[in-house]
Amino acid sequence: MFSKACEYGIKAVLYIAIQSQSGKRIGIKGIATGINSPEAFTGKILQQLVKSEIIYSVKGPSGGFEIGKNGLQKIKLCHIVSAIDGDDIYNGCGLGLKNCNELKPCPVHDKFKAIRDDLKKMLETTTLKELTEGLESGLTFLKR
Repeated sequence: MFSKACEYGIKAVLYIAIQSQSGKRIGIKGIATGINSPEAFTGKILQQLVKSEIIYSVKGPSGGFEIGKNGLQKIKLCHIVSAIDGDDIYNGCGLGLKNCNELKPCPVHDKFKAIRDDLKKMLETTTLKELTEGLESGLTFLKR
């Protein structure tokens, strides 16, 4: 459903959020290891997230990536998805057809539209705070 870059981006932001809550900044190598992703690819994804002001990069010996204090409540999954994948996930055809639309729908158009609408609602209402609480309590995980 999400691109591989978006999957890594969501995991990276969650990993950074956990570190930020502890007052720590974390470097690319630590993030890549923490979410089991390729370091160079992770670096490119983090650049997009910094450019979109979802995470912040601090240079220097005590530098690394972090999320602002209010970020956990403000940042929703839709912000991360939009920064990396754009809005194609909300508009694409379930069968990948280019000309599928309301006037000329594919066989799964109406059913897929309902799924897309539910996904959009979930992404727009789910905060980092909500997701990090599951990680901190051990109810959810990022890496096996």
